[in-house]
Amino acid sequence: MPSSLRVMLVGATGLVGGHCLTQLLADDTFTEVVVPSRRALPLEHPKLTVQILDFAKLREHPELFQVDMVICCLGTTRRKAGSRSAFRQVDYGYTRDVAELAMQQRVRCFILVSALGANSQSTFFYNRIKGRAEWAVRTLSFRTVHLVRPSLLLGKRRERRRREGLARWWLRLLSPVLLGPLRRFRPVEAERVAGLLVHLARSEELGQHVHYPSQHNGAVRERRG
Repeated sequence: MPSSLRVMLVGATGLVGGHCLTQLLADDTFTEVVVPSRRALPLEHPKLTVQILDFAKLREHPELFQVDMVICCLGTTRRKAGSRSAFRQVDYGYTRDVAELAMQQRVRCFILVSALGANSQSTFFYNRIKGRAEWAVRTLSFRTVHLVRPSLLLGKRRERRRREGLARWWLRLLSPVLLGPLRRFRPVEAERVAGLLVHLARSEELGQHVHYPSQHNGAVRERRG
């Protein structure tokens, strides 16, 4: 493993991204953390480089992608985005743009936070968009791709999501009986997912991998190609 790595973190203001940023800055393996963001971050650090920009104009900043790897935690909800098309633009369109720019700059590793149930052929809109975002990454020629598919995330959000909160409550209640392949459905702490992302960023694995973080049993992994 290289003694120093430059990493781009996209989506650093989100629940998982915020924890990931904290952990990356505390890890001596990483010498610089580049964060493209729509707004300023509430912290400063010698290793942190923040570029305020409009993600619709991300392709105007290819120089930002001169890093060793990209961790992409982009994600929103249809309610927060305002429409299906706006949600699609964030979770698929911007993710695709990030991946293509990274590929153009010969980034060797791409780590994407996706979602449990991601499937480009799904009848469910959310899962279908997440699946298309995964496909946009997988079809590029990165040496390493890690697709991380968490179940419902636990952690303090800025906004309240009532339906998601009810689902988390039920899944936490059912967690003890979610065993074997079903354990991937257990809700998982966002901080734990972030820890997995940092671990993957330090690894030297090649190929494509799918990870299912689990609150109690680490990560269940599949290998793709």
